[in-house]
Amino acid sequence: MADITLPGASKARAPRPLLFWALVYGIVTMVVLAALNLPAARDYVGADNDDVLRLVQVRDLLAGQSWFDLTQYRLGLVGGTLMHWSRLIDLPIALLIRLFAQFVPMEQAEALALLVWPFLLILPLMAAVAVAARRMGDDVTMHLALMLTAVFVVTGNRFLPGSIDHHNVQLVLVATMAAGLVDPARGLVGHAFAGLAAALAIAIGAETTPLVATACATVGILWALEGEVYARAARAFSLTLLVSLSAMFFATVPSVQYAVVTCDSLSVGFYAVVGIGAASLFIATQLPRMGDRRLRIAAIGVTGALVLAGTLAIAPQCLQNPLNELDPLLHTLWLSGVIEAQSFVDQLAKDPAAFGGFYAVGFFAIGVCLFRLVNGDRIRSHAIMLGLIAVSFVIALIQVRGAIFANLLAIPPLALLIGELRRKAREEPQQLGTGLLFALAAFLSVPSAWALSGVLFVEGTAGVTNRMKGLAQTPAAMAGAKPACDAPAGFAALSSLPDGVVVAAVDLGPEILRFTRHRVLSGPYHRNQGGMLTELHVGLAEPEEAAAFLRGAGATILVFCPDLTPTQNIASTKVDGLYAGMMKGEVPAYLRPVPVEGASGMQIYRVDLP
Repeated sequence: MADITLPGASKARAPRPLLFWALVYGIVTMVVLAALNLPAARDYVGADNDDVLRLVQVRDLLAGQSWFDLTQYRLGLVGGTLMHWSRLIDLPIALLIRLFAQFVPMEQAEALALLVWPFLLILPLMAAVAVAARRMGDDVTMHLALMLTAVFVVTGNRFLPGSIDHHNVQLVLVATMAAGLVDPARGLVGHAFAGLAAALAIAIGAETTPLVATACATVGILWALEGEVYARAARAFSLTLLVSLSAMFFATVPSVQYAVVTCDSLSVGFYAVVGIGAASLFIATQLPRMGDRRLRIAAIGVTGALVLAGTLAIAPQCLQNPLNELDPLLHTLWLSGVIEAQSFVDQLAKDPAAFGGFYAVGFFAIGVCLFRLVNGDRIRSHAIMLGLIAVSFVIALIQVRGAIFANLLAIPPLALLIGELRRKAREEPQQLGTGLLFALAAFLSVPSAWALSGVLFVEGTAGVTNRMKGLAQTPAAMAGAKPACDAPAGFAALSSLPDGVVVAAVDLGPEILRFTRHRVLSGPYHRNQGGMLTELHVGLAEPEEAAAFLRGAGATILVFCPDLTPTQNIASTKVDGLYAGMMKGEVPAYLRPVPVEGASGMQIYRVDLP
């Protein structure tokens, strides 16, 4: 089978054609994304709250906040909230802003940086998927994979202009890991890249930890089965992972927190456990008499036992979901409404039309990989991809956020299938069934096709029309709509007030931090439990009791948005609470209205308490 390897691998083939096509597809994808999104854009920051707070964090870094200090001092109760996000994402965005600020005003520099950053990430994503697909198949497989990746990017929301959260980087890193592991030549450079990507993934966010663990287990199993032919690749992966993660630990974790275990960010917990596994694997490949498969299997068993013992001794709390420690009230009134944190059962109950878009492609890819294994077809590469896709799919069953990784990883094996069916359809044009099977496989490999089919099936054509209208709204089309709570006029009025402490719905927190100098109690981040709970108790309490909560929090401003879902949920939960009364126009005397000049759904009140 023809193949391509990275420089340093035993099989020589110039990578230029592959990288050229990755560049071409990447540029075309950028142009399409820009054409679809920029003309109607109302803001240069992504729609996700995380994009907004990431910009706030980058601004703080540029303003002089310490590299090692991730505290968001204007979020939550007195003292602020220590965030779990990595400076490794802040740094390139900050550098881009600094670069563009040499030529344009700061706001335009931010806009350019937030446009360029997610677009730049499309190129390494395309390259990684192309490498993985080419290693599994041929040039046709590569082109089909690039097409599917282009559709994946255009129809998703992770690479849109302004999307600066870390999820797009994680997608690139996961694709890079897969590309390195499926190398049939067992190349050193490819596995070193996979080890580096695994280390970066751990350092950037805990969401990909199960995938990194799967990649590490895959390398260990391959060495146990293949022996010396794979030993150098296993050493390259494990040593790069160990050295890279060590560098990132000391480069991003402050010395005062070296001994602190956190389960939502890089800490001594993840560092020690991964270090134990990587070091053990590297040492095992160097031991004598490892030509015996039984000894290799025993060595991998010992490595696994050491990793498990290290986890139980150092970070047993990290064996559970960090969100399990949330207050039950936050689970009910906040987390249950966060789509990416929902299980497949919740997703099916709340939005069955979108269910297929999250789960069908991953399930289809798992079936294809299993079929290949049963039939002995390219067992090695399909087994590797099956492990990565299956773990992502299991994560998605627990939290829907894992579905995007399953959909991405499904592209190489499904592109191979589509390519083979295409070839058969061309060789047997008289067989109508073969052509239909080819078309069906191509259709079933696109998550957005499943999502569209789900809307048609569940909601009918009216549902499709309504959703398309929502996607196609432009400033002109929205001119006659009811003023939104996040309209500029409201933030302008809020910003004109003396710096203080704002009580507002959880979803408004990041925007208030972005547009004002106030401190805001509530923001949608699990480390800000105290601030979120305080805002919930203010809204749920009767007016007299709410005044006590406001006084205790030192609140000086209350922002009320009756159209926001979190506010409505609080009001409906406690019908005699403060928010429920304000929904009916019953405003306590200690809340003094602040005029807003211009269209806005935001109601602003000064808190005037003795």
